[in-house]
Amino acid sequence: MKFSISREALLRPLTLVAGVVERRQTLPVLSNVLIQVEGDQVALTGTDLEVELVGRTVASVVEVPGAATVPARKLMDICKSLPEQSDIQLSVEEGRAVLRSGRSRFTLSTLPAAEFPNIEEGDGSQELSVPRGTLKQLIETTSFAMAQQDVRYYLNGMLLEIQSNLLRTVATDGHRLAMCSRPVEVAVTQGQKLIVPRKGILELSRLLDDSDEPVSLTLGATHVRAHTGDFTFTSKLIDGKFPDYERVVPRNGDKVLIAERAELRQVLSRTAILSNEKYRGVRLYLESDNLKVMANNPEQEEAEENVGIEYGGASLEIGFNVGYLIDVLSVLNQDRVQITLADANSSALLEVPGGGDALYVVMPMRL
Repeated sequence: MKFSISREALLRPLTLVAGVVERRQTLPVLSNVLIQVEGDQVALTGTDLEVELVGRTVASVVEVPGAATVPARKLMDICKSLPEQSDIQLSVEEGRAVLRSGRSRFTLSTLPAAEFPNIEEGDGSQELSVPRGTLKQLIETTSFAMAQQDVRYYLNGMLLEIQSNLLRTVATDGHRLAMCSRPVEVAVTQGQKLIVPRKGILELSRLLDDSDEPVSLTLGATHVRAHTGDFTFTSKLIDGKFPDYERVVPRNGDKVLIAERAELRQVLSRTAILSNEKYRGVRLYLESDNLKVMANNPEQEEAEENVGIEYGGASLEIGFNVGYLIDVLSVLNQDRVQITLADANSSALLEVPGGGDALYVVMPMRL
């Protein structure tokens, strides 16, 4: 294998592919990136056996086609540190990968390409195409609510639900729930629900931009695959049953308040400074046209803020984990937020006034 390529042509796909590669690996070859050169095409593949990403780029000169695996992180760091617009020549000589650029020369260890695992091609049961920007927004407005290392493994990911002309993402960690639905032009014979693991969701989001260019999704029984531009992304699915999210959404709230989103977020952020570091609880006192936010901690320190709101119902006192409220206010894309409450023991429903394509449920805390 021997080819030349510009630094920029190699660096973008390499950076994204190296993001999939885990630093600590059980198999040495998994910390490497697979480089395959065929014609003038260079394909870079990284995997952690759960998520696989293939990025393609074009070489300026190919002298000898072939394949090799080299340490992903070291190759990326070398490319990043070279001057902009430099030319890189990469070759395999006597079982070593040699990278030359200008007066620089780096020799890297290699492992045989045959040892590199690939995620088996499952039977793609359905294919559909959706705009990249739509899928990115669906992921970004809900991904913060995914669980991390929960024993209920099916919560450590995101539910992707596909119905005719509707795409929905749902994430929950058992204390809060985020859901977003967008109309898309897809026709499916039967609705499908897939649970994509947390890492897969975060890597997929990095690949997408806000354009209307399509990303094509192939949904299999055990994998989901996405083709976008020069990248092919594959992720295993979590085999489990996602909770019935419709039952979690509170429908009986009679206390509806509307607040300025940015102002409420700043008030909560300031109050949070003096909340208990472990539980992050704040108390909300709801009264006519005013919301009082209070926090205290074991050091007997207190914070109290008042913020004007639109509300004319009965007064209510309720506690929340302040971080959960701030997370929601950070992803809502409108200037105002509508919060629906029932009583001190019922979950809050947060959405844009009048209801938008996203809704959020946050369970209360006993303080």
